[in-house]
Amino acid sequence: MIRKYSDLLKEQKNAPFDGTGEIMVRSLLNGPDELYHKGRVFAHTTVYPGSAIGYHVHTDESETYYILKGTARYNDNGTITTLFPGDVAHTPPGEGHGIEAAGPEPVEMIALILYS
Repeated sequence: MIRKYSDLLKEQKNAPFDGTGEIMVRSLLNGPDELYHKGRVFAHTTVYPGSAIGYHVHTDESETYYILKGTARYNDNGTITTLFPGDVAHTPPGEGHGIEAAGPEPVEMIALILYS
């Protein structure tokens, strides 16, 4: 399968989990069927300056972020860390996280949610 950028499902929406501002989600694979029911998200996500995905806990799934661009403030179960391009943050089942753009440019990342 080849999926051209112009064919990606794109959704600009309010930041989830009581976050602030807006994010853009570009689905690289479209949901559980395309992930062989091993997960539900494989996306290129943008968190705009001044925006944040609120802290939330994952139950029966994990989420991994790979930072492509920008500087992010990452909440790893209450521990705040700064992430830069090339960094990876992993949240296993039963743990929580949140992320916000910490600089003047958007944070772009690959997000992968897999079922446990």
